[in-house]
Amino acid sequence: MLDVALLPGEYAVCRLAAGSTLVAAGWDGLAGDEVVTVSWSADGISVICPSARAPRDAAVETDWRCLRVAGPLEIAVTGTLAALVGPLADARVNVVAFSTYDTDYLLVPAVRLTEATAALERAGHRVLR
Repeated sequence: MLDVALLPGEYAVCRLAAGSTLVAAGWDGLAGDEVVTVSWSADGISVICPSARAPRDAAVETDWRCLRVAGPLEIAVTGTLAALVGPLADARVNVVAFSTYDTDYLLVPAVRLTEATAALERAGHRVLR
């Protein structure tokens, strides 16, 4: 069983073109529960952040809710994401997942949040609201 905290507010999944300049000024003063992650690849820059902090010049998909696995988790722990994504896949809830050094995060569509949390609870996980 895993404890999973529902973070407040809605999140956005954003895409900037490859070679774009990413300005971090919009992320100064993050609230205690907010999280931002940035990934660079040859195809572009992906940003996941609170919706209100989405980069202005990005393609943005909003209305996601963010779940954080209670941590910190040991880096060598295996199966954490599978234990969460499996029940969500069975419930046909789409997921965007990312990890930090300390823990794992899942984004689920805000309109499917009730179904997502119910699927996780049926699988034996505890969702902390």
